[in-house]
Amino acid sequence: MMKAVRFHGQKDIRLEEIEIPTCGKGQVKVKPAYVGICGTDLHEYMGGANIIPTTPHPITKEKAPLTIGHEFSGVIEEVGDDVTDIKIGQRVAVQPIIYDGTCQACRDGLINCCDNNGFLGLSGWGGGLSEHVVVPRAAVYEIPESVSMEAGALVEPIAVAWHSINVSPLKKGDAVLVLGAGPIGLAVIQCLKARGVEKIIATEVAPRRREFAKQFGAHYTLDPTKDDVVAKVREICAGVGADVAFDAAGVQVGLDQALKAIRAQGTLVNIAVWEKRAQLQMNDLVFRERKYMGVTTYVQGDFREVLDAIASGNLKPEPMITGKIQMDEIEEKGFKALIEEKDKHVKILVEVSP
Repeated sequence: MMKAVRFHGQKDIRLEEIEIPTCGKGQVKVKPAYVGICGTDLHEYMGGANIIPTTPHPITKEKAPLTIGHEFSGVIEEVGDDVTDIKIGQRVAVQPIIYDGTCQACRDGLINCCDNNGFLGLSGWGGGLSEHVVVPRAAVYEIPESVSMEAGALVEPIAVAWHSINVSPLKKGDAVLVLGAGPIGLAVIQCLKARGVEKIIATEVAPRRREFAKQFGAHYTLDPTKDDVVAKVREICAGVGADVAFDAAGVQVGLDQALKAIRAQGTLVNIAVWEKRAQLQMNDLVFRERKYMGVTTYVQGDFREVLDAIASGNLKPEPMITGKIQMDEIEEKGFKALIEEKDKHVKILVEVSP
């Protein structure tokens, strides 16, 4: 038997004893080391089940209660009989997307847009918040020697930001607006800095998070409750507005401001998962030929690019870690701390077996 943190329902997560999974063909068994608590985990805890299935998932065939944790690093402790390209003892970051591999999106290489997609730690097949987890071989990426296991647990949220920039129309010399300086917004700022962007503007309500934004590379920070965001962005950008904006906040007032703050033919990239239906002032798009696009998670290759960027020193994500806790502390010092004291924290890691 092993310990695992399981989601049972709204505000109901439990540290339980469950069976140790067995490793089969095409699979590897991982001993999780560090696990990040994600905003999605918090949304499920506060108002779920939303993403976590209450009827059998089409791929995993599992439903709540489920083991959670989808941002994690660990060590390979067993490999399937047919797995020969990775060794026991190798340190890895786990890419948690579950995909069917047969739909048109998957055939096009867009595993993030799979018709039946899910996530390890949200949709079944176990999760990082357990003493052992079995995952497909394709889900694990070797961590370079120069990269810490803590940084390995941050690869997943950073890959979200990395992918959003990859699919955006960002080009050299562009000015960029980032809405929200939570974990994903800060990851976007870091990735923009790593790519040499020289004018990064961040909007954030919380003073501590504005400080984090500056620390991670924002050249300007604005308080949307006090500053005229549209006027300030235009002033910073020689009167024309930002070339590209990334929305990592997902609030209506921010969307309205961003559409007016980007230049003619500028692009607003939505990363945020919205809790409420958004409204668009279409004329703000039409008469300035602006573009509004959505992005989601990451595709094959993004994890490797992020790991390489960390190994080279272009990305230095460890300062995002504002706390480390144990599995038996996850509700009080993890979930509740991030909900009730979110201005003080960016990323809390759970030490499963560091």
